[in-house]
Amino acid sequence: MMRTLLVRGLLAGLVAGVLATGFAYFFGEPSVDAAIAIEEAGTSAHSHEHSEPADAGHSHGDEEAVVSRGTQSTIGLLTGVGAYALAVGGLFAIAFAVLHGRVGALRPRLTSALLAASGFVVVVLVPFLKYPANPPAVGQSGTIGDRTNLYFAFVALSLAVALISVGVGNALAGRLGAWRGGLLAMGGYVVVMAVAAGLMPVIDEVPDGFPGSTLWTFRTASLATQLVLWTALGLTFGALAERVLRPGAAPAPAEAAAARAGQ
Repeated sequence: MMRTLLVRGLLAGLVAGVLATGFAYFFGEPSVDAAIAIEEAGTSAHSHEHSEPADAGHSHGDEEAVVSRGTQSTIGLLTGVGAYALAVGGLFAIAFAVLHGRVGALRPRLTSALLAASGFVVVVLVPFLKYPANPPAVGQSGTIGDRTNLYFAFVALSLAVALISVGVGNALAGRLGAWRGGLLAMGGYVVVMAVAAGLMPVIDEVPDGFPGSTLWTFRTASLATQLVLWTALGLTFGALAERVLRPGAAPAPAEAAAARAGQ
């Protein structure tokens, strides 16, 4: 059964990746192009200020880009988002297999929807509120490693606190009821992450004069792309899983063949 769910998780991830790529292309790439234009304009102005005389005997031709912008915004975008979506789809299937049947008698569709909503909040939304995505021309090249490490550390912390909160909520549910136990667990998660966000370093490298509308559009599109991905993943996987797990469902061909071989 685990293998069957994993295959469906990868398939759901593929579908979600294609939809998220389409959304990012139409709603996110225009703000990326605008940010790149701002970055290139700043670089050009800086180079003119420090240019050498024409007879200095040196050539400063622009190096040809290894990957064109058109390739980055199409094939590159699909490859990056697709690989991410496939990985998330596989992990999503594993998490679903662990949780299904252990969080109440919920239908697979509902379990998948709740898992996707929780995953979006814990993995995407909460880290985004602390360390939002930035377009080109925002952020210093020398701090990219530190910024990346801080972001992934915050994601890992959010996941760890969420898992602990689930355990605490299950323990409290037996004493206070599922509703009160769940509310207390969620409240504990919010408090811990709020304190952690206040203690972790602040990153503010938006250059002076960078258009606020471009920054806002890029960040909104980035978050919305993740929302499309997780929504599509939860709905698609739920529909696929219900065909396998619903009462009276016919076994998968591989499982049926194994059962006949064992008879």
